[in-house]
Amino acid sequence: MVYSFKGHIPVVHESSFVHPLAAVTGNVIIGKNCYIGPGAAIRGDWGEIILEDGVNVQENCTVHMFPGKSIRFRESAHIGHGAVIHGANLGRNCLIGMNSVIMDDAVIGDECIVGAMAFVKAESVFESRQLIVGNPAKAIKEVTDQMIAWKTAGTRLYQQLPADCHESLREVEPLREIPLDRPEQEDFYKTLQDFRKEN
Repeated sequence: MVYSFKGHIPVVHESSFVHPLAAVTGNVIIGKNCYIGPGAAIRGDWGEIILEDGVNVQENCTVHMFPGKSIRFRESAHIGHGAVIHGANLGRNCLIGMNSVIMDDAVIGDECIVGAMAFVKAESVFESRQLIVGNPAKAIKEVTDQMIAWKTAGTRLYQQLPADCHESLREVEPLREIPLDRPEQEDFYKTLQDFRKEN
């Protein structure tokens, strides 16, 4: 759902998809081919939130900030399930791992990967291509070309997902039995470990 707040109506490009169980409020601008998953809360009630083209904000993420702030997620930023971004700016093609927390005025550089459950302290600054893990989060090494290729391929799936949702996502009554012609799930994306083995 999309909500106005104090005269600010969110702007969502028609190619993007906001799940009906997400909440996008107020001063929020969402670019092209963005995916906002169910349970996500993007609250532009006290400040401005800009999602550039190709950003995805997955299930149960929270995006908010202190009053008067403006934050930006650069093109192709990928925010994993359950992450909290509070007043931080995210670089182009970065990956924020599941259940991680990025605090106020932190800056995550282009093509960084933040590990699952990391805690990035307020005002932390990470240069491009850093692998960031832990609590408090620290850069432990540079992101390799192989890692960023894997991340970029995964983000492309999320950039296709809005079109797929517009085309086929519908609320339905559940079936009571498994049909004999139930389609098989495709295996079209590997874990990083499997990707490394094949490349």
